Amino acid sequence: MDRATATVSEVVRTAVETVDPQAENEGIARLYAALEDDDRPVTSVDNLEEHLAMVEPDSDHDVSDPGVTLVNAVILYLASHGGRADYDRNPDELIELAIKAQWHGEPPSDVRDWLEER
Repeated sequence: MDRATATVSEVVRTAVETVDPQAENEGIARLYAALEDDDRPVTSVDNLEEHLAMVEPDSDHDVSDPGVTLVNAVILYLASHGGRADYDRNPDELIELAIKAQWHGEPPSDVRDWLEER
């Protein structure tokens, strides 16, 4: 039996729990709050990257909030796989996969620094 396509809220929850499991980042919390009730299938959202930028302005590519930027990378990675990526549930592995997909393995320096500090 095929599993239903993940919703936006499910993908966002997975990304948030992966990147900020201690819920310490305010920008990530705002992004989650804005999308936690979005029950649309993630594959039905036209231009998800633009939608995320409109929801949380700090998610711009200028990396004003590197945690939010990384969450967005994980969201986009999961969305590109129908919300259900194949990884072994290791948060670091999912982050690495998202970094490879979003930045070809070379995240912006602010994101790299943020990861080292967390």
